Order: sequence, then C-alpha cells, then structure tokens
Amino acid sequence: MDQYDLSDDERELAKLVREFAEEVVAPRSYEADRTKTLPLDVVAQMGELGLFGLPFPEELGGQGGDYFALCLAIEGLGRVDQSIAITLEAGVSLGAMPVFRFGDDAQKHELLPDLLAGRALAGFGLTEPEAGSDAGATRTTARLEGGEWVVNGAKQFITNSGTEITRFVTVTAVTGESGGRKEISTIIVPNGTPGFTVEAPYDKVGWHASDTHPLTFVDARVPEANLLGQRGRGFANFLHILDEGRIAIAALSTGAAEGCLEAAVDYAKKRTVFGEPLSTRQSIQFTLARMQARVHNARLAWHHAARLRDAGKPFKTQAAIAKLTASDAAMDNARDATQIFGGNGFMNEYPVARHYRDSKILEIGEGTSEVQLLVISRALGLDG
Repeated sequence: MDQYDLSDDERELAKLVREFAEEVVAPRSYEADRTKTLPLDVVAQMGELGLFGLPFPEELGGQGGDYFALCLAIEGLGRVDQSIAITLEAGVSLGAMPVFRFGDDAQKHELLPDLLAGRALAGFGLTEPEAGSDAGATRTTARLEGGEWVVNGAKQFITNSGTEITRFVTVTAVTGESGGRKEISTIIVPNGTPGFTVEAPYDKVGWHASDTHPLTFVDARVPEANLLGQRGRGFANFLHILDEGRIAIAALSTGAAEGCLEAAVDYAKKRTVFGEPLSTRQSIQFTLARMQARVHNARLAWHHAARLRDAGKPFKTQAAIAKLTASDAAMDNARDATQIFGGNGFMNEYPVARHYRDSKILEIGEGTSEVQLLVISRALGLDG
C-alpha cells in the first residue's frame, strides 16, 4: 500500500495488521471455517492490539484514532479472513458506535470499556423477516410499563449476537406513533434477559466463522434507562451509523479483492500448463490486470469516503459508491481467482474458495447493491 497517501502512523498500522493477519489469523482460517467456530482467542488478541478501540477517544478506553484507521485494519483482515474482519467491523460499527454516538454518559462509561478492549461484543438488531431498509415495516415493539420497556418481536441476521462474550444487542422497535407514522426507537437488551432468546446459528453459505443468529423477544423487560438516544430517533440514528458502516464494508471488500488477486498471481506463476507457467498466457495476464484495477479503484473509493467522514464533510453518496464499487470488486475477483485455480478453486482448503462463498454477502449486507444505486441516483436528483 506504499503507493497510497498514508501517514507514517497509518502505514505502520497497516503493516501491523497485515503481519497479524498472516501470522495469527490465516493459519486458523480453514479450521474455523470448517467447524463454523469464531476463535475468541483471536478476537481477544485483536482487542489487545487495540483494533476495537481505533476510532474512539482515549478517555473511553479507545486508541484516539479515526474511522480511516479502523478501515485500514478491516481491510488488512479481510484479505485473509472475512469472518474475522466482519467480527471487527460489526463489533465497532454496529456494537460500540451506536453507544458512542447516541448513548448518555452512564451508558458510555458502563458499556464501552469492555467493547473497545475486545473483552465483549454487541450486536444491532435492525433486520426482521418483513423489514430491513423499510422502516415502516418494523413489527418489533417496545412499550413502557412500570418503568420498564417490554419488548416483543423478532430480528434476523444479527452478527455477534450469540458469542460467549456478547453482552447485549441494541434493537429497533416501534415505541408509538407520531403524525400517523411509526415511532421507532432503539433499546439496549442485555444477553440473558428473560424473554430474550438467541436462536440457533444460521447455516450460511459463507462467513462460517462469523457469529450470526435470529433473535426473538417475548415480553423481554429492560429498564426504561435502556433507551439508546432520543425516543423516536432510532431508525434515523441507525441510518447515520449505516453510512459509516458502508465505508467499512467497502474496506473489507477491498481486502478480499486483494487477497484473491495475490493468491491468483502466486498460483498462476507456479502452475505449469503444457510446459509453461499459467502466468505466461495473455488471457490470464489480462484477467489479473483487471483484478488489479478493481482493487485499486475500490481502495481509492473507500479512502475518499473515509477521509470525507473524518473531515466532518458529507459522505453519504461517496460511502454508497465505495460499497458498490468494492463489493463488486470482491465478487468479481473471487470469481476470476477461482477460475484461475481451476479445480483447486473449488476446494475449501484454498482461500479463494472461501472468498468465493464469502463475497456474495458483501453485495447484500449493510445495504444491498440496489440500495446503493438508489442512494447514488437520488444524489443525482433522480427521485421517483
């Protein structure tokens, strides 16, 4: 990454994460994927390196860095293991960041220290069987009764919600009506709350080592003080969090695209076909060249969006462009790398096979590609 405009500190962080990814994460990736197990000892080491605390102030236990630094770390991990990378991304963007952005002082000081140190994880429950980007379809409810929120409903596809170190999930819920529209708020529900059930993990196509569960709430009671942020602003606040998360997913996608490129280049140089290295074939050379171009464009896109975000400038459209560009790059590079590997590319022991399975969700999670196109087209004044 020396050709990119990084500060000395950023370059040192990228180097640190790359070494950690190669020496600690990569050797465990195949077995973790095969057994569908999130290695919590690796998560703990990530916490010791300060990765979960990168974009948070030091007085709360963070590293005093910025969102760009977090994305550098996510990209470096995504290059070798998307499950580990999404654990960091979701742990920060969906677990800790809502508390940091919208929590009161008591919530911040109680919840953030363990999250920022990697000693605990948290999830964010937005998606439901009937609702995701469509806030009006939210069916989970929370009513005030005797100084407690009584939560009823269901959530699905919730990352980091059922690990041994998961402390809570923050859920969007209908708390009333305002002007004929549903009033949606966010409520913190600690794991272990009676009536809150973390269901069995999903049998997923990819991201096997990432922890993902459906959740159900049946008269789950939490204190009134567990309201996160202003009542009725839950969905609006989450959309802001989602914009940031799209940059992080773009960084993860860029790492995945680069991992596929590096593996394909190495394999093409070593693989002999009809007495010559596969890399001497012009069709293979051109495929690898296109893969490199995708990595370059994806990285420039997320760098631009992250720099805008950290400078306090509008970045919503640039985040959508970054996620669209980078997730396409990850999926396209995974397909091309698998083709270059031939039959070996269909074997799960090879990283490109895992990237092929893992990368599809990058075009879906935290806003589908179609949602990104909608955001971009609206920025062009094309409201329908």
